[in-house]
Amino acid sequence: MADFSLELNEDQLQIQKWVHDFAEDVMRPAAHEWDEREETPWPIIEEAANIGLYSWEFVANAFSDPTGLTFPLVMEEMAWGDAGIGLAIFGTTLGVSGIVGSGTPEQIAEWVPQCFGTPDDIHVSAFCVSEPDAGSDVSSLRTRAVYDEAKDEWVLNGTKTWITNGGIDKVPNVHVIVAAVDPELKARGHASFVVPPGTPGLRMGQKFKKMGIRASHTAEVVLDDVRIPGNCLLGGKEKLDERLARAREGKSTRTQAAMSTFEASRPIVGAQALGIARAAYEFALDYAKERKAFGTRIIEKQGIAFKLADMRMEIDAARLLVWRACWMARNGKPFTAGEGSMSKLKAGEVAVWATEQAIQILGGYGYIREFPVERWHRDSKIYTIFEGTSEIQRLVVARAVSGVHIP
Repeated sequence: MADFSLELNEDQLQIQKWVHDFAEDVMRPAAHEWDEREETPWPIIEEAANIGLYSWEFVANAFSDPTGLTFPLVMEEMAWGDAGIGLAIFGTTLGVSGIVGSGTPEQIAEWVPQCFGTPDDIHVSAFCVSEPDAGSDVSSLRTRAVYDEAKDEWVLNGTKTWITNGGIDKVPNVHVIVAAVDPELKARGHASFVVPPGTPGLRMGQKFKKMGIRASHTAEVVLDDVRIPGNCLLGGKEKLDERLARAREGKSTRTQAAMSTFEASRPIVGAQALGIARAAYEFALDYAKERKAFGTRIIEKQGIAFKLADMRMEIDAARLLVWRACWMARNGKPFTAGEGSMSKLKAGEVAVWATEQAIQILGGYGYIREFPVERWHRDSKIYTIFEGTSEIQRLVVARAVSGVHIP
């Protein structure tokens, strides 16, 4: 087990600089264009693949860091470059997390490389949980998975919504679907399935036009009698049958298909929010040092200086929560006080607040699209909504610290 330390090692510092340079040189100059186009930035994904940033090898190496800090460092720098493009590049890791969280070693080895493809053959992946009537309440999923024993196939029907990379068919797309096998058991009756690229019956529904992160593709995924081989059930049928039997007997099932992925990904989402907040803080700081009003630089006004001091303090405090949660997760420390949710909650709300402060510091310039802070503010808001709303994060923490099931 790695000792907790706030001092980054040489490998981490080199990776941080490498990703920062990509974010500064490639992502930032293109951010406004792809935000306006509201399209997946395939040329930038291809460039990330060409340098090895978009690859299963890089993600595997980042996640294998015993300190747990490499991947949040990467996510913060990517979001500092542009959150929408960053999600377009690394949205695939959501599907990967679903496979790693529920799959057997053989399934992980088979499917994770297929989520990325190669620089000459880009693939993507999508993790599909939310539904029109089941967002934060994952126990109410209506998407069904029925086993056809005669053919050893699973048949999936339902509609997923708010799905990053959902339904993309420009390139091969590995969809990971969370569906109800036994609806009476609610969340304990769920399982995760891999739907291979090009499987008949899976199609994209509505593609959403969003307030922020507009370079990231978000859409509905419609499943109409989607048939997949029995071995596409993540974890295998024997393990599923045992888990369902325990649930029917009222025994603990320990893990749930969707929640196990969210628990692992929430601190990483928090790291993305940090990148947006830091971008806004740095821009506002530089602006305040140069902008003059009433004969002096506005940084010399306490009203501005104190805002910047508070921004830096809140960002650093949020980063400590994110790093703690990532270290705990990597080293097998249980989140006994909802530490993963704490980190995402704090970082998301700091991002919204810090970008608003940056707009205030810039005044009218903060409100126009010629300057990036208005985009950062739009991008920040989703971090209090997806991967569990701020209200759900507070509920998780409250239940954890009290030991009481608070409805």
